[in-house]
Amino acid sequence: MRLSPVNPFNGMYDSDPQTTFEYVAEQLGRLGLAYLHVVEADEHGETTHPAVNFHRFRDAFGGTYIANGGFDYERAGAYLHQGRADLISFGRLFLANPDLPERFAHNTPLNVPDHATFYGGDETGYTDYPTVTGNLACCGE
Repeated sequence: MRLSPVNPFNGMYDSDPQTTFEYVAEQLGRLGLAYLHVVEADEHGETTHPAVNFHRFRDAFGGTYIANGGFDYERAGAYLHQGRADLISFGRLFLANPDLPERFAHNTPLNVPDHATFYGGDETGYTDYPTVTGNLACCGE
């Protein structure tokens, strides 16, 4: 299950996301789901939300917790080390860096996601980012 407690995409908004989503996480935990995937950033990528304690969502769920939103290599490592998540997902960063694990392993500079191409209707911004070693061998090409 994926939840986005602080992202008002398409007009979604909750006046008390801490209470609402902590309850939702607890109820989902009772169902024995494989994981809870929580977007911890808003539509601008802001990851600081003083009124929301995401760690409490993890505790309420009680199972595998995947954090998403604004993570880079250092922040992801710190989050995992602190026990704030079991796994980290990289959405936009992975989109712009199809070889992200290799870049992390070799401390290679990252491509910057081009937000203007998101949801654009064609491959621009989805399959045309350069890789460290040249073109990514993908999709039968």
